[in-house]
Amino acid sequence: QVQLVESGGGLVQAGGSLRLSCAASGRAFSPYAMGWFRQRPGNEREFVAAINWSGGITNYADSVKDRFIISRDNAKKSLYLQMNSLKPEDTAVYYCAAGLFGYRPSAYNYWGQGTQVTVSS
Repeated sequence: QVQLVESGGGLVQAGGSLRLSCAASGRAFSPYAMGWFRQRPGNEREFVAAINWSGGITNYADSVKDRFIISRDNAKKSLYLQMNSLKPEDTAVYYCAAGLFGYRPSAYNYWGQGTQVTVSS
């Protein structure tokens, strides 16, 4: 079992930045690929970014490419999402997940409880 807890969400104006963190506990963190997903009201959970076990390979949704940066620190068992140039359409609950590298939610076995990000216009 891997337990994941997100933090860092909040309210920010359009054009601003936020940094999300995800702290892992339980089983070893480093073997897992990690991902960030988000879910807007009335929408399905959608892929945001993923990073492989070493941090050497990343993948982003087109909607966040060049604005968001995913990173990890295996020594600290932590995952991060630096979000820049935020837009109102980035408003969602953001989830971190651990599992296999990919963009489908089904690739991930473990999920956090989510953190709300609200971007005002």
